[in-house]
Amino acid sequence: MTRLIVQFLLVACLFATSLGASAAAQPPGKVLRYVSLRAEKAYMREGPTYSHRVLWQYRHRGYPFAVIAEYDVWRRVRAVDGTTGWMSHAMLSDRRTVLVTGKGRVNLHENADGGAVVALADPGAIATLRACTRTACQVHSADVDGWIPKSRIWGVGAGEVFDRLPSRR
Repeated sequence: MTRLIVQFLLVACLFATSLGASAAAQPPGKVLRYVSLRAEKAYMREGPTYSHRVLWQYRHRGYPFAVIAEYDVWRRVRAVDGTTGWMSHAMLSDRRTVLVTGKGRVNLHENADGGAVVALADPGAIATLRACTRTACQVHSADVDGWIPKSRIWGVGAGEVFDRLPSRR
């Protein structure tokens, strides 16, 4: 019995050490990358196993998360409201989406510098990310492409600039 307890403690210490090393590899809260919810329903847990308590249940495919740590097949993610927890990588996709934030509707323009308004987006709307300049991002939703100010979306880094994202599922 004592031998079993010692083995259990050894495994627990190794688990804690490797988990700490993974989280310590990046400064606390640093975003490794952004991902989105692959499934219609996924659980955010307090730790990186299925035996950990469920903190939240997310029910919106495409909802964006920031990955802040990794352990085996688990990703520690942060939601737009700051909630953090662990999700299985099987529930997440590399497809980049953003969440419209702020108060009131925001205009989507035909180009990054402005131009005609092509659509309106309500706070809480989710859109697929296409491209970004320093101040705006091109998004796609409901067969409409438009440019939205970075200050009105969550799911893209302030310094991220790119012409096109490769299409991913």
